[in-house]
Amino acid sequence: MTGTNKVSLKEKIGYGFGDMASSMFWKIFGMYSLFFYTDVFGITAAAAGTMFLIARLWDSFFDLFVGIMADRTKTRWGSYRPYLLWFAIPFAVMGVFTFFVPDFAETGKLIYAYVTYSLMMIVYSIINVPYASLLGVMSSNPQERNILSSYRMSFAFIGSFITFMLLQPLIDGYAKAFGSGEVQNTLEQVQESSVSTSPIGWTLGVATIGIICTVLFFLCFSWTRERVKPVNEDENTSVKQDLKNLFQNSPWWILVATGLAALLFNAVRDGVAIYYFRDYVQFHYRMPLTGWDMTTIYFLVGQAANLVGVIMAPTLSSKYGKKRTYMISIAIAGALSIVFFFIPNQIGWILLLQALISVCAGYVLPLLWSMFADIVDYQELKTNRRASGLIFSSSSMSQKLGWALGAALTGWVLSIFKYNPEIAQQSMETIFGEKLMISIFPAVCCLLAFIGMMVYPLSEKKVKEITQELEEKRGKLN
Repeated sequence: MTGTNKVSLKEKIGYGFGDMASSMFWKIFGMYSLFFYTDVFGITAAAAGTMFLIARLWDSFFDLFVGIMADRTKTRWGSYRPYLLWFAIPFAVMGVFTFFVPDFAETGKLIYAYVTYSLMMIVYSIINVPYASLLGVMSSNPQERNILSSYRMSFAFIGSFITFMLLQPLIDGYAKAFGSGEVQNTLEQVQESSVSTSPIGWTLGVATIGIICTVLFFLCFSWTRERVKPVNEDENTSVKQDLKNLFQNSPWWILVATGLAALLFNAVRDGVAIYYFRDYVQFHYRMPLTGWDMTTIYFLVGQAANLVGVIMAPTLSSKYGKKRTYMISIAIAGALSIVFFFIPNQIGWILLLQALISVCAGYVLPLLWSMFADIVDYQELKTNRRASGLIFSSSSMSQKLGWALGAALTGWVLSIFKYNPEIAQQSMETIFGEKLMISIFPAVCCLLAFIGMMVYPLSEKKVKEITQELEEKRGKLN
């Protein structure tokens, strides 16, 4: 079997469910965790930023170990799918522990935060790296991979959208139902604060999201199949040789750096948004029935626009090529981010720019994951070794590094600009720093991603040649 089988609609949806689950939690980490640790958990922005960097930095390289381990896993379900079955429940459980507020002193809280956050990132790696690797073994057809990648990202944004719709109402609802005393009083702050600071609300809200994630991972496991077989399936290549092959792969280095810059763009914009709306925009509005404030609406507009970009990405990349589509999209996103700094403090302008920037960002991410599948083929052609798990773990590594640096920078810059969670009205200096982080800093990341893609060597023509040569090799073995 060469792996060229056309993937069914049910399987594409099942594959999408996997990133839907991951994204539902990842958006909580990326957009709400800094706020949770500073305003709910009770540690400083600088301490939280340093924790994000340390925990995610070493965990990013742990992803490579997970990829190596997954490549060598042999079960009746395949190499990568079993991890979805084995770690779906631990994934949800660790999320609950991460967003639990213990009754500890300051030092004890910090230790608890480091331990639980680090364990959460480890479990995320163990389930998400094999999931990402599935893209390389479900089909060997580049266009089919583009479609699968688009399904993956479409469902990821749907998952994010659901998180944004549910999380705030869940937090408020659980706080009202189970809170008491000081916890109940936090609900009185909601009109001034973007999100409730009720600890019990956060814990139970995340637990509910975790149950949904578990079901989605089980469906992803059940509905997907592994097809693509390596040219030398029985060859036992050493870990040392696999790593050597990877580190000598120049397109891989370029794509990791480019992906890191693109994800840093998202991490900084998203991480500061709650502070930006509460301290600068100060547009106090609650949507009837839902209870959504303007920060949540801002996130929802972004996710909807992201989804538009994701849906359009396969069509545009088929016409213009992945590399060119990526470069144009990231350039426009950067230019619009600069414009964001200069727009008036009016909600209409803010939401319009958010929508336009997010459409461009939506083009970028599915193309990035599809390019990592091309890197797998490129390395197999050069080395006769198909290391899907190892290479796709590097995509997860760049994702985590981007979010780690973004979250750390957000925390550090907030501290540099004298953010103080104990006061209701932040200084003009703090607000200026928040404006920079939602506009100019992301624009710099776009510039770096654009430069990286300029020198990326795997053009559409080159990818087609690689695919054809590999198919000829597989045909000779069957």
